[in-house]
Amino acid sequence: MYKRILLATDGSEHSVRSAKHASALANQFGGTVDIVFVIDGNKSKEDVLHNMTEYEIDLKRKEKTRAVQEVLEQEGVSFETNILHGEPGPTIVNFANDNNYDCVVIGSRGHNALQEMILGSVSHKVVKRVDAPVMVIK
Repeated sequence: MYKRILLATDGSEHSVRSAKHASALANQFGGTVDIVFVIDGNKSKEDVLHNMTEYEIDLKRKEKTRAVQEVLEQEGVSFETNILHGEPGPTIVNFANDNNYDCVVIGSRGHNALQEMILGSVSHKVVKRVDAPVMVIK
């Protein structure tokens, strides 16, 4: 039923809890997980303005997905990591819909509570617009 699972992460504690649920689904249904981490334009510009090298930027971005990857590895779940660029909500929605996932798992809150309050939460946008079932983890 849930063979192809998309796990949206931002490196937050909610993302780690989401990874536990995604791994449980994958193990129950013999599925795989694709991790997606989205870098918005402002963060990308900020990294460049702080004179970080491409290597440092890449390392910092990979660090954001490490905890989630560790959960999936511990549970023996096969996964791939995708680092995308754009506004998180629409980017996750487009990626999910373009790749026909069976389920999307996402945390209820991310790192930037102020931005979520002003712009609307990423999880809310995903729930409203993704074609597949969405599991939002508190």
